[in-house]
Amino acid sequence: MSWLFKEKTKNFVGIDIGLSGIKLVELANDGGHARLVTYAYADLGVDNFDVLFNERMDSLAKTINQMLSKARCTTKNAIAAVPVSSVFSSIISVPAANEKDLKAAVAWEAKKLIPVPLEEIQLDSKVIDVGAKADGAKKVNRVLLTGAPKTLVNRYIELLNKRCGLNLLSLETEAFAQIRSLIGRDRSNIMIIDIGFQRTNISVVEKGIPFLNRSIAVGGDSITKAIAQMLGISYQQAETMKRDIRTLETFAPAGDLTPILTSLMKPIINEVKYSFSLYQGQDGQGEQRKIDKIILTGGSALLPRLPEFITQIMNVNAYLGDPWARVVYPIDLRPILDEIGSRFAVSIGCAMRDITD
Repeated sequence: MSWLFKEKTKNFVGIDIGLSGIKLVELANDGGHARLVTYAYADLGVDNFDVLFNERMDSLAKTINQMLSKARCTTKNAIAAVPVSSVFSSIISVPAANEKDLKAAVAWEAKKLIPVPLEEIQLDSKVIDVGAKADGAKKVNRVLLTGAPKTLVNRYIELLNKRCGLNLLSLETEAFAQIRSLIGRDRSNIMIIDIGFQRTNISVVEKGIPFLNRSIAVGGDSITKAIAQMLGISYQQAETMKRDIRTLETFAPAGDLTPILTSLMKPIINEVKYSFSLYQGQDGQGEQRKIDKIILTGGSALLPRLPEFITQIMNVNAYLGDPWARVVYPIDLRPILDEIGSRFAVSIGCAMRDITD
């Protein structure tokens, strides 16, 4: 944990609650620029969110309160992220109409797409193209439709508002938070690969909008177990080795990590290739879509030479994302922020919500 500044200003706390840990960042609005105030991280290690928000709600609240206290957060205003795997998201086309008719059309499409009663879902919609294309003689709007179970939303409110004393301003999807911290105003077609503890989330972002979101139950934990089994070492040794290129190279012929990475990343790469094909097939306007770049994030994105490996496999330039790139911070913190950055993309993006455009 680190306490950096004391100045009282319009600050926001971004909170990312994952199965491996809690990431918390406080940013200040410094003339329209996000400035780092403080941050904190706490390990968890649970199997699913039902356990986390039910059986471990008390200990979860206690941990967050300790983080807020020890990091000396200066504000109660908070924005939190909802896991991609818990959120429904789809791009729909509805007839261009006035606001009332548009709302009714969106609700009708949502009823057809979402396999649970709408009364149980917290829906949100955003028009991304007005009169985007002709449908016979009619024009249609393209709308981004997202929905989260109300039970999950209520759990976040119970946890953060009631048990932690925060003022929860908004719940965001992880995808929008990552777009804010990793992409900013870049309007290229970008794939974000977020390799978390138990899941890998893949988003394809077009002009700042997540057009495709997929999630698979393979993550850093699976990679660590595979390394341990492959090399006959302990889980703890394998976890350390994931970030130590010199040690990993000793097990690779002539220092070439390609065979090891091919084995470790096979299920993720298969899903990445499928997502490429799926996105290219969603055009509907007679043009071939392409992905311009790939951004890697999440704790296991630090796997040695992973960006170069994915660049070679997908023939698209891949980079390790830097969520601090749009944040002002003391330069002497750069080494530690680089080390933890890939884990903090979501919490930073949440805290940036009401600071940057």
